[in-house]
Amino acid sequence: MTVTQGGQRRNPTPRRSARPVAHPGPQARTAKRPASSAPAQPSALARLIRRGEAAVDARPLADYTMIRTVVLVLAGLGVVMVMSSSMASSYASSASVWAQAVKQTVMVVGGLVVFWVMLKTSPDKLRRYSHVIMATAVLLLVAVLTPLGTGREEVGSQSWIALGPVSFQPSEFARVAIAIWGATVLANKNPKHIRRLDNGFAPFIVVAALCVGLIGLQGDFGMAASFSVVVAFILIFAGIPKRVIAAAGVVAAIALVGVFLAGGYRSNRFHVYFDALFGHFEDTRDIAFQSHQGFLSLADGSVFGVGLGQSRAKWFYLPEARNDFIFAVIGEELGLWGGALVIILFGLLAVFGLRTARRARNQFQALLAAALTTGVVSQAFINIAYVLGLLPVTGIQLPMLSAGGTSAVITLGAMGILASIARHEPDAVSSMQNYGRPAFDRVLGIGEPKAPGQRDSQRTTRAARAARSAERRAERFGAPVTARPAAAREAYRPAAAAPSQAPAAGDSRLRGGKPTRYDVRRDSTWRGSRRAG
Repeated sequence: MTVTQGGQRRNPTPRRSARPVAHPGPQARTAKRPASSAPAQPSALARLIRRGEAAVDARPLADYTMIRTVVLVLAGLGVVMVMSSSMASSYASSASVWAQAVKQTVMVVGGLVVFWVMLKTSPDKLRRYSHVIMATAVLLLVAVLTPLGTGREEVGSQSWIALGPVSFQPSEFARVAIAIWGATVLANKNPKHIRRLDNGFAPFIVVAALCVGLIGLQGDFGMAASFSVVVAFILIFAGIPKRVIAAAGVVAAIALVGVFLAGGYRSNRFHVYFDALFGHFEDTRDIAFQSHQGFLSLADGSVFGVGLGQSRAKWFYLPEARNDFIFAVIGEELGLWGGALVIILFGLLAVFGLRTARRARNQFQALLAAALTTGVVSQAFINIAYVLGLLPVTGIQLPMLSAGGTSAVITLGAMGILASIARHEPDAVSSMQNYGRPAFDRVLGIGEPKAPGQRDSQRTTRAARAARSAERRAERFGAPVTARPAAAREAYRPAAAAPSQAPAAGDSRLRGGKPTRYDVRRDSTWRGSRRAG
């Protein structure tokens, strides 16, 4: 270190020349950063779906309205198509082209009456009688296997009970019964404790397996498959572990392979299925005759169809034109657009039915709505799939469209329960209580649904009547004089004190600590005492 003349210290080491630092501008700093990918814009279809969901969510009665509309449209279309597809067979059997159509119309009207009754009934009332309903269904399934119940044999299966001119299929009723009983025993259960007998899962699985076995012994494997789908969806919505569902699926697949390798009538159906899947039928006059004729009917219909009532397949070319293969007649007469309309209607029923299950008041109603929806929709798509050659022919009907009195009444009753669950959604109840019932309910005399907590559903009928009678009596005559506060009795005597006297503490004339003018017409206590006196 050296000292200069001015006395200032100076470092002998020469100072390094600092390089000018170039400060990058905003653009340079931005360029050095890794380019962040902009969020992908949703597609036009996704935006349309979101707008549709928002529009539906803004309407509290959307589920109830759509389910009711879809069911009524399908029921009406079913009557028309049965009338069209059964003309030839009806004339051959009874010399009248309208005989089977009239019978189907009567059964559909009866089903609509059941639909109306279910709309007027609270879904929670079914919970009380679920065990009786399930026991009745099991007894009917057993009765089919006895000489008493083997009254009718159709399509290789004996699953009917004939009582004179009326016949019904117990497996249809059992599918609805397992939905009601399963929703009852599985509501609010812990799926982790599946091995415990008191948890509900084990008894449900045992009873469901018993019903599937009884339906399988009848030879109706199509209904057994539809029944199994309902059971599977109930367990899935109840929260059962996925490994249990996977194990059940493996067992079902092994059973199907066994049926295919066993030979016989059902094994031949699998062979026909593979022929139809690859578009080549080895024998079109034996086991594959009906599937081949169904393909020809759909091909004749093309896009716009040959016209309502103009089907040629119903003139004994298609054996089950009014039952199992009525979708082929729909495709022939109404074309591609008619078949697409049917698929869209069942798709809407699936969407709004599962949406009802998601928005239901409690878990019992949620499980019941999911089970009823999947039961009807799965049956519909199994039927449509085997008509199109996508599944083996199972023999189950197209719900609400095929001819059949049992199927019409029970299916419409099940849809009535589903619609009742939809109108008991909390948002729907609030909308009806604030803005009134829809015109459909007012015309048919369907009352306003009760909000949760308005009426205790666990009370017995006698106790509920006594409570309502006491409420009406108290509203009319007021509370007993001895039960009123002493201050109120002294203040409201006929010979009351001068108006200038301050009212007693707790008096109804005090509002906010200030005396107000008393109006006897607004005092139910005084009005009741005068009427009682």
